Amino acid sequence: MLNRLLPSLLLMLRLRSGPQDLPGSWSLTGMLLAVSFGMGMYIGHTLGGENAVARSLAINMLQVVAVVAMLQLRRMPERLPQTLSALAGTGIILGALAFGLLMQADPEVNQSLLGLAYLALVGWSLAVDAHIYRHALSINLSGGVLVAVMLLALSYIFSEVVF
Repeated sequence: MLNRLLPSLLLMLRLRSGPQDLPGSWSLTGMLLAVSFGMGMYIGHTLGGENAVARSLAINMLQVVAVVAMLQLRRMPERLPQTLSALAGTGIILGALAFGLLMQADPEVNQSLLGLAYLALVGWSLAVDAHIYRHALSINLSGGVLVAVMLLALSYIFSEVVF
C-alpha cells in the first residue's frame, strides 16, 4: 500500500489523479493525518508560532469536520478515508516545500523571487485542493475552487480569532 502512495500523491499534485486512486484504508488515513498534524506542529514551532500544537490540531480538525460534513451532505460518506488521505498526503508534500521556502526567508533582505515562489506554491496548493474536492464531491472545478478557497479563508479566520 505504501509503495503506491507516493506515486499516487505525485500524480495528484500534477492534477492527474484523484482521491479515488488511493486505497480506502482508515489506517493509511490515520497515519497521514498524524504526520500532517506532527508536521504542522513542527513547522509552527520552528517558525516561532505561538501555540503550535493547539493551532495544528485545530486546523487539522477543522478540515476533517468540514470534509465529513460536505461528504455527509452529498450522501457520499464512503469517500471519507480517501478524501482525507488525499488532502493530508498532498498537504504534507506541499507543506514540506513551503517550509523549505520559508526557511530561506530573511526579513532584512528584499527577496521578491522567494515571495513569488511562495505565492505560486499557495496557488498550486489551492488548485490541488480544488481538484481533490472536485473528485470527492462530484462537483465541477469551479465548485472545487470555491470550496478550497472558502476552507482556506475559514482556517485563517479561525486561527486568527482563536489564537
